[in-house]
Amino acid sequence: MQLKKILILRFSSIGDIVLTTPIIRCAKIQLNGTQIHFVTKDQFKNVIINNPYIDKLFTFKNDVSELFEELKSENYDVIIDLHKNIRSYKLKFHLKSKSYSFNKLNFKKFLAVIFNNKNQLPKQHIVDRYFKPIANIGVFSDQKGLDYFIDKASEVNCTNLFFNNIITRFLVIVIGGSYFTKKIPLNKLIQICSLSKYPIILLGGPQDVEVSNKLIKIMPNVIDGCGKFSFNQSASVIQQAEWVITSDTGLMHVASAFNKKIISVWGNTIPQFGMEPYLPNNQNIILENNNLNCRPCSKLGYNKCPKGHFKCMEEIDFSFVSELK
Repeated sequence: MQLKKILILRFSSIGDIVLTTPIIRCAKIQLNGTQIHFVTKDQFKNVIINNPYIDKLFTFKNDVSELFEELKSENYDVIIDLHKNIRSYKLKFHLKSKSYSFNKLNFKKFLAVIFNNKNQLPKQHIVDRYFKPIANIGVFSDQKGLDYFIDKASEVNCTNLFFNNIITRFLVIVIGGSYFTKKIPLNKLIQICSLSKYPIILLGGPQDVEVSNKLIKIMPNVIDGCGKFSFNQSASVIQQAEWVITSDTGLMHVASAFNKKIISVWGNTIPQFGMEPYLPNNQNIILENNNLNCRPCSKLGYNKCPKGHFKCMEEIDFSFVSELK
């Protein structure tokens, strides 16, 4: 039976939305003629608004119930729930369409956090877990990775950011992060900047300006983009970078969408949660401290190290940065 309309749910946040893009693309292409609609929070719409595989984008500001009546009138054949929480359950209950969701592995993640039992976690990326249930409607991974689409107005000419206007190869350091325990510490940022043979652009939000200002005072030749670019402009900078050094952030997944060479730095979270760069460039490097029995301490993060030492980040050695090609 031809499916006329599919609704995909992913309300937040930036990286998680980027990770849904293979589902969007494959559903649109493989289910020829099917309309693909998507629901997310209004604050994250710019992450997905330029995606050409989405026929209709719905957003809500405070609660998904704002969309109940509008979505009900669409008469969806299928809902693909890639959020899977109480809000998405509430929406599915209201719409009463056939739905598919994925295994969030919450219990296994709980065991990894509480008992440091990482062996229970499957060696499978979350994107591949997304695909498993929707094989029932004929949607399969095309193994083409993530997508990220930038509007023309958000494109940044990175050459103009450097003083001599002739730089063509540079390194991006993402200094932001949703939690302190995911962020690369200032002393490590200084080490990276002092060792890099590449010119450097820093990326982060307004909340990261205090750290970037401290770093710029020590490393004045580094270009500070923190708080200066929109998210899509930051994505444009990453698209032009040679290397991207980032912790577990949304921009890490954007870099993966552009098949960049990524050094991903893992603090309190672990790649085994299934959120490492998807279909990575063969030069990618994963940096993590595997000698701690307190890691992972959370599947999300904290505003300070629960143990007070932050060894998961402080003991990572960045000396190899000087050898990056």
